[in-house]
Amino acid sequence: MPLEIVTVPCLSDNYAYLAHDAETGTTAVVDVPEAAPILAALEGRGWRADIVLLTHHHADHVQGLGALSERFSPRVVGAAADAHRLPPLDVEVREGDTVEIGAERGTVIEVPGHTLGHIAFHFPDSRAAFTADSLMAFGCGRVFEGTMPQMWESLSKLAALPSDTLIYSGHEYTLANGKFARSVEPGNASLISRIEESERARAEGRPTVPSELALELETNPFLRPDSPEIRKAVGLPDASPAEVFAAVRARKDNF
Repeated sequence: MPLEIVTVPCLSDNYAYLAHDAETGTTAVVDVPEAAPILAALEGRGWRADIVLLTHHHADHVQGLGALSERFSPRVVGAAADAHRLPPLDVEVREGDTVEIGAERGTVIEVPGHTLGHIAFHFPDSRAAFTADSLMAFGCGRVFEGTMPQMWESLSKLAALPSDTLIYSGHEYTLANGKFARSVEPGNASLISRIEESERARAEGRPTVPSELALELETNPFLRPDSPEIRKAVGLPDASPAEVFAAVRARKDNF
C-alpha cells in the first residue's frame, strides 16, 4: 500500500509533507518550516511524528523541529555531509542509503547545488520524491553553495527517475517560475497550459505541488537544455546541456 502523503503549507510559501504508512501507523514529516501547522495536520488525523526527514540546513526547512520534537520525540534523519549545521541527527545518511517509513523503503539521493549537503528522498512504491529546493515545480533552487555543474548533475539524477514520479518540492513558487519559463520557451504549448492550470489552482487556494516528473520534463526549462527555443533564447545553439542549464539559471537569477 503506498504512503498517504499530505501537503502542509507553512510560513508564507513553504511546504512540509506528512508521509503516513497505514500498515504500521508510522508517519514521517519531511522538513519542518514551522511547527504549528504540522502539529495541527498530525493531530487532526490522529497521527504522531515518528520520523523527520531533513533535506537541507536552511532555517525555513528546519526551524520548527524543536517544537515538533518536544511533542513527539521523532527520530531525525539528515545528510551526514551537513551534520555539523543541521539540528542534532539520530541517523546520518549518504547517497544510496535506505530510509524506511513503516513498511516502505526509500533511497537517499545526494543533490548538491542549492546547498552542498542537500539530499532528496525517493520512495518508488509510492511514486514519490521529496526534492525540496533542488528540483522544483517549473524550476530549481538558486545555486547558493555548489556549482552550476553540480546542480546540473543533481537535476539529471532526478530527471532519470521514472517519469510518473511525483515531485514534492519545498515551496509554492510555481507561478513565478512559470513566468520565467514562458520567457525562454514561449512556444511550448504544454508550458502555457500548465501556467493556466497553476493560476486556476492558486486562485482556488490549492497547492500546485506535487507535480509529475513527466510534466516537469515537458515544461521545466531547467530540465530542457536540448530545447532549440531555449538554446536560442540564451544564445547558445551549440553548447553542452550543462552550459545551457547554467545560462538559464543565471538568467533566472536576474529575472
